[in-house]
Amino acid sequence: MTAKIEMAGVRKSFGSKHILCGVDLSVQPGSSTVIIGGSGTGKSVTLKCVLGILTADAGIIRVDGEDVTKARGRRREAQLDKFGMLFQGGALFDSLPVWQNVSFRLLQGKRRKTKDEARDIAIEKLRRVGLTADVADLFPAELSGGMQKRVGLARAIAAEPEIIFFDEPTTGLDPIMADVINDLIREIVVEMGATAMTITHDMTSVRKIADRVAMLHDGVIQWEGPVGEIDSTENPYVHQFVNGLPDGPIEAIR
Repeated sequence: MTAKIEMAGVRKSFGSKHILCGVDLSVQPGSSTVIIGGSGTGKSVTLKCVLGILTADAGIIRVDGEDVTKARGRRREAQLDKFGMLFQGGALFDSLPVWQNVSFRLLQGKRRKTKDEARDIAIEKLRRVGLTADVADLFPAELSGGMQKRVGLARAIAAEPEIIFFDEPTTGLDPIMADVINDLIREIVVEMGATAMTITHDMTSVRKIADRVAMLHDGVIQWEGPVGEIDSTENPYVHQFVNGLPDGPIEAIR
């Protein structure tokens, strides 16, 4: 089976600082892969390289078997049409009502809808994430943090993407709301048959939404496997991260 997303030897540096030093990762269609790792290990850079926000210095990134490492213009736009994204901070447009935030991509491009069609779709997606239709005409500033996260999730799925990216989806939420968002993510990804790629340091999220987990450290994937094996693996990097042990020489925790 052709991988939905494949990264081979991906490298990315900023000046003399090497962030990704040869990332190899394969994400299968319809699966949910979560990348874990400490702050500053390159999780966000990995995601941005796949999205095309950043261009890898070396290596290959394939989506549906097509090399998109340095794709530009219409070719890149065609790939971006497959993507949905839930940003860490919500990234909602303060000046737009909720329904326009949700339907933002539906109001432009080749698949442009009329305003009435876009609004109907937005309300449908808002209901799917547990928000009522009367939220549609509110502005982001009128919503709680949890509601804003739900709106961001509704926007991520509005265009029925094949691949959904989640950037620290539970950051800033209390444990109860974080659990609600985790459940929604899992349910929606399964319902849509979408492929999901998530970055997080929240182990509760990992256990809820992941099929497979990849541990990123020192610019490479140090371990990758089923989520059910994350607590039993003898990989020292995973053990250190999962158990919240302090940074230090890895030999100290072997």
